[in-house]
Amino acid sequence: MKTIAFIFVFVTASLVPAVGKAVIQLPSLIGDNMVLQRSEKIRIWGTADPGEKITVNFCGQRQATTVGADRIWHTELAPVAAGGPYEMTITGQTTLRLTNILVGDVWVAAGQSNMQFAVCQLPDAARQIAQSRVAGLRFFTVPPRLALQPVTEIPGQWVESNPQNSPWFSAVAYFFARKLNADLNVPVGIIHASWGGTLAESWMSLSALQKDSEFAPILIRQQQEVARYTKLKEESDKALVKWNTAAEEAKRQRKPEPTSPVSPVDPAQNPQAPAPAALFNAMIAPLTPYTIRGAIWYQGEGNASRGYQYRKLLPALIQDWRKAWRQGDFPFLIVQLPNYGAVCSEPGESTWAELREAQAMALALPRTGLAVTIDLGEANDIHPKNKQDIGKRLALTAEAIAYGKKVVYSGPVYQSMRQEGEKVRLQFRHVDGGLLARGRPELQGFAIAGADKKFVGAQAKIEGNTVVVWSKQVTHPSAVRYAWADNPVCNLYNQACLPASSFRTDDWPGASINSR
Repeated sequence: MKTIAFIFVFVTASLVPAVGKAVIQLPSLIGDNMVLQRSEKIRIWGTADPGEKITVNFCGQRQATTVGADRIWHTELAPVAAGGPYEMTITGQTTLRLTNILVGDVWVAAGQSNMQFAVCQLPDAARQIAQSRVAGLRFFTVPPRLALQPVTEIPGQWVESNPQNSPWFSAVAYFFARKLNADLNVPVGIIHASWGGTLAESWMSLSALQKDSEFAPILIRQQQEVARYTKLKEESDKALVKWNTAAEEAKRQRKPEPTSPVSPVDPAQNPQAPAPAALFNAMIAPLTPYTIRGAIWYQGEGNASRGYQYRKLLPALIQDWRKAWRQGDFPFLIVQLPNYGAVCSEPGESTWAELREAQAMALALPRTGLAVTIDLGEANDIHPKNKQDIGKRLALTAEAIAYGKKVVYSGPVYQSMRQEGEKVRLQFRHVDGGLLARGRPELQGFAIAGADKKFVGAQAKIEGNTVVVWSKQVTHPSAVRYAWADNPVCNLYNQACLPASSFRTDDWPGASINSR
């Protein structure tokens, strides 16, 4: 396989082995310790010499195929029930034997730094790591990479969950997978791809960004980044040629070799956010042939100043991934932004509330779910440490959305409002046993406004499955907001102790830099 010295990939990577070697090569996703998706067709692929006959044997199935002129072969296995460990043999002119394979559910876990946050960073890391030997859990971590065009291969390997491997697992994904494994009694595999500080548009394909005129500013930046990286690559190539020449001269004269140049296109040394589509190309596209159950997504902090644009970005990303995987509307579960920043008890504008709203609006797409975390954040840390409850809430959402289990997975969700004189009555879904003012006798976090759009703090009380809101300062109420702040004081829950998200009954222009 041809490799490049830079982490930023400038050409499409391939699975093609060196000419003349009659060797079957597999993508890194297909190997020992892997988890294959149960109850779905299993895709297996690789490279070998053109015309070579390839046979895959697994769980009593034998599938044969022929390598194409492009040196690529692929086949599909019929669905297999959960179980294992199994072996797989792939035979051509040579034979490969893959061992310790499980069949269960495979989830992609992606996003920015809060998904990247590792088990070893937890406050109780030592205890969690010591308890991490779970036979039914496997992880594949995609290293951070950038590419100008979609690539077909990534480095990496499947590993078992144990104290040696688990410190570097995504903590959210680990707790999500561990709960699913325990509740469903099936193996769970996580393919983890995240990068701190990244924007949603970096995780989308260029074709998806080109479909909506509102993404024009993003495309301009993408073109600028392509030009910038191309220039850096040219400079790097020139430096490498110069170094090679100097090294050859030093060798000829028996002098010490000059210091090798450091690539200026190494993203680990690049302070700027990855270009639009660059992460999709390098970290998502190579995963799409692999059969999965669904995806969990923890991102939004990077786009928080553009909440209105995110209303289109997130659904576009979901649809983009579903198209790329060719598995229909697979479950896509979102971690909503938590509370963060200075605690706020007064009504005001909030970019984080607008981003939470945009995340909730993505639920208009089928088979999507939202894990509300407005009570799990930290005022002074954008990386809240309580990843365990976030993972558990995601797992509950998965059990309802992906597996059809009758579980309470959501807090109260605003449904409608009705004006009653000087008061407003709010209706909710997902009350699940009734509404609750958690921790205090009265509800907190509500604000109300009249036609002048000036919000004031409001009183609120629970009446059955509704909330009545009012203020003596507003005699003709037009709108109500709840928890509308980056870090609000709020306490509306249902009896399952799951919180309501921030919401508003209006859609008046707000704090985002592109509010329209």
